[in-house]
Amino acid sequence: MPHPIVVVGSINMDVVARTQNHPRPGETVFGEDLQFIPGGKGSNQAVAASRLGGNVTLIGKLGSDAFGDTMAAFLKEENLDLAYVRRAEMLPTGTALIVVNAASENTIVVVPGSNSALLPTDTDLLPIHRQMVALAQFEVPQETTYRLFERVHATEGITILNPAPAGEVMPGLMELVDYLVVNETELAFFSGSDHIPDNTAQIASQAKKLRSHTSQTIVVTCGPKGVVCIKRDEILTVDGRAVDAVDTTGAGDCFVGAFAVALAEGRGISEALHFANQAAALSVQKLGASTSMPYRHEVI
Repeated sequence: MPHPIVVVGSINMDVVARTQNHPRPGETVFGEDLQFIPGGKGSNQAVAASRLGGNVTLIGKLGSDAFGDTMAAFLKEENLDLAYVRRAEMLPTGTALIVVNAASENTIVVVPGSNSALLPTDTDLLPIHRQMVALAQFEVPQETTYRLFERVHATEGITILNPAPAGEVMPGLMELVDYLVVNETELAFFSGSDHIPDNTAQIASQAKKLRSHTSQTIVVTCGPKGVVCIKRDEILTVDGRAVDAVDTTGAGDCFVGAFAVALAEGRGISEALHFANQAAALSVQKLGASTSMPYRHEVI
């Protein structure tokens, strides 16, 4: 039986505008469409994992507002354990302002809102099962992630960190991470490089600088170019899939959620990477973040 998955992370309402070109500083452009779509990295990854067959618990915090009500209703339909999703009284639900251009490239501004009020104590009541898979990002306080990862590690669980958006890391957190999943831009940031890697050798070189311990596996998602994984001294690559992308928002979150499901099912690293890569390729063919996540029957 697959091991349970717990996701601690953000829950946002994505306000998505489509336009031909991203506006330059000081420029106003006309939009072609405006949608309000469930999102947030925590929500996206939890929904992806659930739709792909995972037994998923989400730990998060919503505002006591209309966006919070909408997100709560959406998540209720996604077969998630929401017993640890709480409401903040004085903060709005997290919101992401997303502009998607004609090339399906996006720019995003995130207003954390209630996500910033997700505290370490919000994870304390969760029962920790042996070999549980825990997943987190950087849209909620790192102290909260640290508390959960520390508890999961104590029971021989698996921890996956997607440190996005990239930023300073609190002391001790990386040492609790088994799988670090980053994109090329995040890889350059955390490795201290002044350039984004453009080939496997450069990716491997930068990735090895990130390791906090020898058993830590670094997974680098490279969009349409595929995936590069550094596991101890081994370098694994997965080719990208040629698809007609509609919206890349949430593709990385889909990958991480699918990867967590594969590990929870006991799959090997190569099989897990291929499964996650296929799921992410499907997600970019639909508009939106959480709503674009594929179902199990679509991936297999």
